[in-house]
Amino acid sequence: MTSRKITKAVFPVAGKGTRFLPATKSIPKEIMTLVDRPLIQYAIDEARAAGITEFIFVTSRGKSALEDYFDIAPELEMTLREAGKTELLDVLHKTNMDSGAISYVRQNQALGLGHAVWCARRLIGDEPFAVLLPDDVIAAEKPCLQQMVEAYAETGGNMVATMEVQPEKAGSYGVLDVAEDNGDIVRAKGMVEKPKFGEAPSNLAVIGRYILSPNVLTNLNEMKKGAGGEIQLTDAIAQELDGGSSIYGYRFRGQRYDCGSKAGFLQATVAFGLARPDLQDEFAEYLHDVIELQKVAK
Repeated sequence: MTSRKITKAVFPVAGKGTRFLPATKSIPKEIMTLVDRPLIQYAIDEARAAGITEFIFVTSRGKSALEDYFDIAPELEMTLREAGKTELLDVLHKTNMDSGAISYVRQNQALGLGHAVWCARRLIGDEPFAVLLPDDVIAAEKPCLQQMVEAYAETGGNMVATMEVQPEKAGSYGVLDVAEDNGDIVRAKGMVEKPKFGEAPSNLAVIGRYILSPNVLTNLNEMKKGAGGEIQLTDAIAQELDGGSSIYGYRFRGQRYDCGSKAGFLQATVAFGLARPDLQDEFAEYLHDVIELQKVAK
């Protein structure tokens, strides 16, 4: 099967980040740093590795720091250059985006993830596209979206990243109704957004990576409200089955961290800190000492 190349990606970043108040009172959640890189940088780097060349940010009021982050900082670059800090200068250059590579559209009402993606419809046009949720940070030898793009080249249709979750947690996710399980790739016969306990069709949860047909945007035009009274992306994807299109779940190889929660953010910080050669020894020793102190305190 020949599939069109995926070159466009949507990054829904309009959320207020209320779970991280008061920090998010003045900075967007996506700028919060995991070790020394903002969450959004991890998502951008993953998209680049997958061949994405056009980046579409769906933003809201108070997100101007996102735009500034990816812009050139001449004064800072000059300071680093004059100080001979070439390594830091190289790090800084990796955060710069070419003029026109990023487009920004506003979501002026918080109506759900489906609505956020729909806001980017004119920039997507009639091309298949990716969606990355920066809250979901995935540590993987080969970036998750790159894995999916390679699988999508064989399947076409619509593809979502999926992972197995405990039954009691299924109600926090969109869940696949499985028609055929072929290991890494699962063919779905339906999708259910945030099912009630005991009613989930499987334990395969959808997480924040998607490769979608532009037909999904047409489905979103209907503005149907789903779980939580919001316009759900999952519902618009599931609607593709009615038109004869396929939906695939991809079991990615890697570890996903929910950086939209405080516990998940802390877990990711520990995991990424321990994975850094320049930090791991000192950090591991510190964590060991903390654990030993806790044992003594008990």
